[in-house]
Amino acid sequence: MTSAPTRPGPAEERSLPLLVPPPQPGADLIAWASGARRELRAGLQRHGALLLRGWEIPSVAVFEEFMRTAIGEPLAYELRSSPRHAVANNVYTSTDHPADEEIFLHNEQSYGHVWPQCIAFHCVSEPATGGATPLADLRAVTRRIDPETAALFADGYQLVRHFHEGMGLSWQTAFGCESREEAEEICARHDIQCEWLDDGLLRTRQLRPVTTRHPATGEELWFNHLVFFHPTTLPPDVQEALLSAFPADQLPYDTRHADGSPVAPDVVARLRAAYEAESVRFSWRRGDILVIDNMLTSHAREPYTGERRIVVAMAEAVEREREGVRA
Repeated sequence: MTSAPTRPGPAEERSLPLLVPPPQPGADLIAWASGARRELRAGLQRHGALLLRGWEIPSVAVFEEFMRTAIGEPLAYELRSSPRHAVANNVYTSTDHPADEEIFLHNEQSYGHVWPQCIAFHCVSEPATGGATPLADLRAVTRRIDPETAALFADGYQLVRHFHEGMGLSWQTAFGCESREEAEEICARHDIQCEWLDDGLLRTRQLRPVTTRHPATGEELWFNHLVFFHPTTLPPDVQEALLSAFPADQLPYDTRHADGSPVAPDVVARLRAAYEAESVRFSWRRGDILVIDNMLTSHAREPYTGERRIVVAMAEAVEREREGVRA
């Protein structure tokens, strides 16, 4: 067994992600991972993301076995907010968003009471152009947010969703059920307020804190989807199209103050700038595995051309303490 990665490679000026090459050509990934779990976890908590490059990974099945060996049993994707489909046992496409769309920096399922601690991505085929994955050190993002801005969200923030037919995920897909009664029960279980409007439109509201303590390091981190789901984070033409299609209080996604009042665009701009200032990126190569600590590192996606196929698996469910901010 070789020790865990200790040196940065050429893919990362700031060791995010930290490059993890094989100890020798042809090294067996699974055998190595089974003996390096503790060191891998230490490296992940120190750097926030690890890039395994140069290993022989002939199939998604080997990636799935790596996830199970190195980190833990892959989790099902529940309470969905983005389109993706399963390709193996709890291994999914990273996203089914169109190739020409940019996906802003975020932390997977930070809007929920349960989220994956670890996420692993595997490049089955790299894009012809573009398609890089920006990453941001959330510890550095947290330090960049000024106290006055953070104080605006001392009581948390609201994520408001409207499940319009033909726009984004249906509520049946998002909640994995078919009846209103089941959806209401799932919402109640996850502290999500739901109401059916007169035309049958489902509106949900969930009140969440903007910071959360990392269970291993104890750091208080800016961990939320406030910027990601705010309309001003979308390209201007998309914002305009949504506002022409729906009332301002019925957008498919919106984030608001804890009392339901709108968040000023300049506030979101300051928060967005904090993420962007800490953003680093790398271009995928076929066979890459990227492992991130979902609470220490935000991830994104740039537009691309060609057949970019990235699959993802999530592990280690973390549950938020439900005292204090609630929906």
